[in-house]
Amino acid sequence: MSKATRTDPQPSAPHGADSHDLIRVLGARENNLKDVSIEIPKRRLTVFTGVSGSGKSSLVFNTIAAESQRLINETYSSFVQGFMPTLARPEVDVLEGLTTAIIVDQQRMGSDPRSTVGTATDANAMLRILFSRLGKPHIGPPSAYAFNVPSVKASGAITVERGAKKAVKATFNRTGGMCVRCEGRGTVSDIDLTQLYDDSKSLNEGAITIPGYGSDGWNMRLYKESGFVDPDKAIRKYTKKELHDFLHHEPVRMKIAGINMTYEGLIPRIQKSMLSKDKEAMQPHIRAFVDRAVAFTTCPECDGTRLSEGARSSKIKRISIADACAMQISDLAAWVRDLDEPSVAPLLSALQQTLDSFVEIGLGYLALNRPAGTLSGGEAQRVKMIRHLGSSLTDVTYVFDEPTAGLHPHDIQRMNDLLLRLRDKGNTVLVVEHKPETIVIADHVVDLGPGAGTGGGSVCFEGTVEELRTGGTVTGRHFDDRASVKETLRKPTGTLEIRGASANNLRDVDVDVPLGVLVVVTGVAGSGKSSLVHGSIPAGEGVVSIDQAPIRGSRRSNPATYTGLLDPIRKAFAKANDVKPALFSANSEGACPTCNGAGVIYTDLAMMAGVATTCEDCEGKRFDASVLEYHLGGRDISEVLAMSVDEAEEFFGAGEAHTPAAQRVLGRLADVGLGYLTLGQPLTTLSGGERQRLKLATHLGDKGGVYVLDEPTTGLHLADVEQLLGLLDRIVDSGKSVIVVEHHQAVMAHADWIIDLGPGAGHDGGRLVFEGTPADLVAARSTLTGEHLAAYVGS
Repeated sequence: MSKATRTDPQPSAPHGADSHDLIRVLGARENNLKDVSIEIPKRRLTVFTGVSGSGKSSLVFNTIAAESQRLINETYSSFVQGFMPTLARPEVDVLEGLTTAIIVDQQRMGSDPRSTVGTATDANAMLRILFSRLGKPHIGPPSAYAFNVPSVKASGAITVERGAKKAVKATFNRTGGMCVRCEGRGTVSDIDLTQLYDDSKSLNEGAITIPGYGSDGWNMRLYKESGFVDPDKAIRKYTKKELHDFLHHEPVRMKIAGINMTYEGLIPRIQKSMLSKDKEAMQPHIRAFVDRAVAFTTCPECDGTRLSEGARSSKIKRISIADACAMQISDLAAWVRDLDEPSVAPLLSALQQTLDSFVEIGLGYLALNRPAGTLSGGEAQRVKMIRHLGSSLTDVTYVFDEPTAGLHPHDIQRMNDLLLRLRDKGNTVLVVEHKPETIVIADHVVDLGPGAGTGGGSVCFEGTVEELRTGGTVTGRHFDDRASVKETLRKPTGTLEIRGASANNLRDVDVDVPLGVLVVVTGVAGSGKSSLVHGSIPAGEGVVSIDQAPIRGSRRSNPATYTGLLDPIRKAFAKANDVKPALFSANSEGACPTCNGAGVIYTDLAMMAGVATTCEDCEGKRFDASVLEYHLGGRDISEVLAMSVDEAEEFFGAGEAHTPAAQRVLGRLADVGLGYLTLGQPLTTLSGGERQRLKLATHLGDKGGVYVLDEPTTGLHLADVEQLLGLLDRIVDSGKSVIVVEHHQAVMAHADWIIDLGPGAGHDGGRLVFEGTPADLVAARSTLTGEHLAAYVGS
């Protein structure tokens, strides 16, 4: 063989490591999935579609992402795993080709009052370093600008080994930026003492009216037997010292009934036990008490900035860190760009990049001091995205849950660009989505269905977007659906006058909202829609407000308990069998004693993932065997809870089981398109769209003349939107007024009247830019909404 031949490049065989380009799922059975087997291409953008409840989240989040997280957790030391949640292995035969999964979901951020947009990202930390380097006067390290860090001074003796032991006097100082008065919360609570106790009564007469302070409870006993106050004396007759000891006494250890307890004044006690907690996570009766007894006002000492006087005094170019955090992020980005300081150039560059990401992702209208708990689900998801945009990681799997939620059609293109950018860095991007504008950019589409609940859970289609259009599935048939502008409009029966609305970014908005018709409030994200609607039409007398606050529910909560449906069902069973209603509750007397009514037994396997096994005694039915001997219409209570809404509606509609109260609730659940849900399905297994509609169904029974809905199409498939529009029409035709905050063009086209806010977001919005009929909006094309609606209806 000649030399020339030997040196010719030989075609090399593909490397074995390059062959792993698929995520393989075999036999997935989580929730309603029916032995799903599927291959998903890596380093591509795959969109999962299907009607709400078809199994998209079960496949993407509960199977693929959950197993990836579980496997990563197992790589940590046993010690670290002890502090992490234990994840059970998903119901699936084989999962191959998984990579690290990063979940960017719509879970709201924590409602801790000290959590803000700035602290939830790196922006606040970088600003603190910037001010500690450049701020004049210099007041200390970065912690001196942190409203989460208190200033501490302490001195004492420490023992050190230097030949012989000896004590050395040491003084410890830490400068923090926390406002002393409000402790970094920005608000102070003013407690109405008349809501805490009835001063005409003594403690023995039940003077304390706080929930949990019943006459025979430990809380009450603590005050009665403390010796600080006379339990038989009316509170209004207390001396000054007795009243101070009762309300403000500092914590002190003492023995009560032979048990070591801490006695402290009533006010610091309820501040610790109730006021320092997330109000949304409280039980309803506790929340009602807090609303009644406590008024939160802006802290007079820091003026709501949360920062100490020292932190506010240090400035860069006449701007303090409090001023910087209060700026709209788009303005703050411009201010940072003008800072030319070589000594902190890398820091300025990183901060600039983070702030620009906010603007790029459509959140430039926020401020860094905005409490994280006030962000909508869509905003929270995009704030989480900011952490990943500048990430150096590649070959990871990003999982998104409806990234277009809360986005105006104008902003969707921007979101699409971000998803494609993540993919082009070499990542696998999995998106659960309903909007055709985002489905259309997919490299690969997986359509689940054909129906919802037990009627879904199968893969109906896999392929490209073009193949989906002709694939004959529900998604394919509705993909190019376009609603036309409504021709016959209802006549208003009156008007609701809003004058000088100025909440958040609204600029003295005056608008007349017509009543007795379907009104849609539109505008880009951050234009002031929710501020106008919820700020000017508060829930109360005659107004039913259904906002985007998430439903919180445990594994024991289900549609029957959440909607109040279980009450008439229990009463019907009790009446038919002449026993107590409490027997027919799995959370009360009727519970299986082995699993305490949970239906499953959770076993903690210490260093390994815990497992949930079906209770062998009740076989997952949750009830004691004796309870299942009682029947109504030939069915026991566990069989009724296993019924779907549609089956139950028929069951309680006639015959021996005829129960009008149950039928009314079931009818409302069917109206919002949840006929496929089973009554006993745990709330934790419902998708976001299902939870929102469950909330809507619950409030449909409320007495009110005006219904205010905040983005009810969130989580809805194109086919389900039609059903929602039919429901809204029925509500209006029954004599009610419906006001909807919405981005979906089909809902806009279906409106009788449109109120459009803008023209932009934040301080570029907050103005009324159009009010009139959808046809006029399309014809004028004078606003962003008008342009997109005109393109949508094809005019």
